Amino acid sequence: MPDRMKTRLPGPRPGSKRLMGAAPLMLALAGCAPAAQEQRAEFMGPPAMDRTIAAGNVRSVSSEKGWPSPQWWRAFRSAELDGIMDKALQDNQNLRKAADTLRDAEAAVDIASSRLTPYVEADLSYKQYRYAEHGVAAGLNPLQGGKEKSAAFLNPISAKWELDFWGKNRALLDAAIGDALAQEGEFEQTRLLLTTSVARAFLRGFILAEQLKLAKELTGMRRELRQLAETRYNTGIEILDVVQIARANEEAAVRREAALVAAIEIQENALARLMGEGPDAARGLFAARQTVAPAQPTLPKTLPIELLAHRPDLMAALRRAEAWAERIHAAKALFLPSVDLSVSAGLEASVTSTQFAKLGGYLFNPGAMVYSVTPGLHLPIFQGGKLTGNLESQRADYDQAVDTYNETLLTAAQQVADALATLKRARTEYESQARFIKARRTELELARIRLRDGLRDKREYVQEYADMLDAVFIQRGIEGDRLVASVDLFQALGGGYDAGPHAYEPKPAPETDPLTPVVEAVQSLGGG
Repeated sequence: MPDRMKTRLPGPRPGSKRLMGAAPLMLALAGCAPAAQEQRAEFMGPPAMDRTIAAGNVRSVSSEKGWPSPQWWRAFRSAELDGIMDKALQDNQNLRKAADTLRDAEAAVDIASSRLTPYVEADLSYKQYRYAEHGVAAGLNPLQGGKEKSAAFLNPISAKWELDFWGKNRALLDAAIGDALAQEGEFEQTRLLLTTSVARAFLRGFILAEQLKLAKELTGMRRELRQLAETRYNTGIEILDVVQIARANEEAAVRREAALVAAIEIQENALARLMGEGPDAARGLFAARQTVAPAQPTLPKTLPIELLAHRPDLMAALRRAEAWAERIHAAKALFLPSVDLSVSAGLEASVTSTQFAKLGGYLFNPGAMVYSVTPGLHLPIFQGGKLTGNLESQRADYDQAVDTYNETLLTAAQQVADALATLKRARTEYESQARFIKARRTELELARIRLRDGLRDKREYVQEYADMLDAVFIQRGIEGDRLVASVDLFQALGGGYDAGPHAYEPKPAPETDPLTPVVEAVQSLGGG
C-alpha cells in the first residue's frame, strides 16, 4: 500500500487560511442562508456490555493478551488444521478476489493524486493540406487558392494545472484513500471469514468422525440386541413386539451411521473448496486419526471500547464514512470559483509543398517559437440545481455510511454476546453430560456384576452398554458445539486484527468545515 495511505494528517486544507481571512464576508452572506440545516447522522459510542461480559463467565485479561492472536486457530493444537489453513490462505479464490479489489482501490488513489499536480505533455504533429480554389482562404487571399501546404508543430512543453484553492482535489484524494483503507478492512474481513469457515468445517468434521466411531459401535450393539431378541423369540421365550423394537433400533442406528458419513463428506467438500481445490483434495481427510485440543478464549478488559481497533468490518465501515465526508467537501467546493492555468511553448512552421525541404529550416529557427499562457477563472452562477443535487446525494451517502457503521458496531457487540452465551451453554451442557455419563458407567458396572453372578442375562449388559455409548455420542456433539463456540468468539473479537483506529480518534464532521456557510449563502441566492 502507498505510504500516503498509512498516515492521514489532520492539518488544515488548502485555502482554509484564505477562507478564515474572508470570514466577515462569509458571515454576511450566511445571513441570507436558510435558518436550519438537516442534521447529519451521528456515530454511536461503544455499546454497554458490562453485564453481558460478567454473565459470560469467560476470564478477562489485559488488553495485550485478551485479544486473539493473528493465528488464533493454533490454540486448537492441530497440525492438520494448521496445514489446511495455510493452503486456504494461499489458494482461496474469494481471498484472491478481495486482494484484486484492494489493488484496484489502491490504483484509484494514484489516479486521484494526479489531480494535485500539473499535467505535462509534449506534442509533435505534421499536417499536409490544400486550399480550395474558391474557398474561404481564397476569398481572403486569392493567391492562396489551389495551393498545397505543409505545416509542422513541435511543443516540447504543454502543461495544465488546476489550482486547488478550496481543497476539492485534496478532498477527492482523501476520499480515494478512505476507500482504499476501507477495502483493506474488507480484505481482512474476508480473510477472517475464511479462517473461521475453515476452522468450523474442520472441527465439525473432526467431531462427526468421532461420533461415527461411536455410531459404528452402537450399530454393532443394536445388531447384537436384535439377534438376542430373535433367538429368544424362536425359542418361545420372547414376544414378537420386542423383536420388532430391536429391529427398529438397529435400523435407526444404521441410518444414523449413514447420515454421519454423508455429513463428514459435506465438511470435506467444504474444506476442499475453501482450499481452492476440487472435492477429491479433502476426500478421506477425517479417516485418519485427528487430535484437537479445546481452545480457551479470553476476553480483553478494554472490551467494548477497543472493538473498533480489532474488528476489520468496523474499520472498513468507518473509512467508508470518512470517504463520503471528504466527497461532501468536494461537492461544496464546486459551488466556488475554480482557477486553472494552461501553459504551452514550442515551434511552428509552414511552407508550400514545393518548398518542403525548407520546412525543417523554418521549424528549427528562433523565429518559429510560439508560446501561450492561459489563466482561467470559472464561476458557476446557475446550474439548474445540479450542484445542490450532487451535494445532497453525497450527504445522503454519508448518512448511509454512518448508519452502516452504527449497525456494524451493534452487530459486533451482538456477536460477542451470542458467542459468550453459546460458549457458556456448551460448557454447562458438557459438564452435565459428563456427570450423566459417569452415572451410566456406574449402572454398566452393576449390570456387568449381575451378569457375572448369573442374576441377569446378557441383554441387560448390552443394553446398558448401548445406552452409555448413546450418552457419549451426545457428549461428542456438545463438545463440537463448544469448539465451534470458541471459533465464534475468536471471530467476534476480530480474529487477531489490530490495525483499526482507536475509539478516541475524532470522527468526521463534514458540516463543520469553513465552506458550509458560503455554500448555504450561495444556495439562498438561488445558485447551484
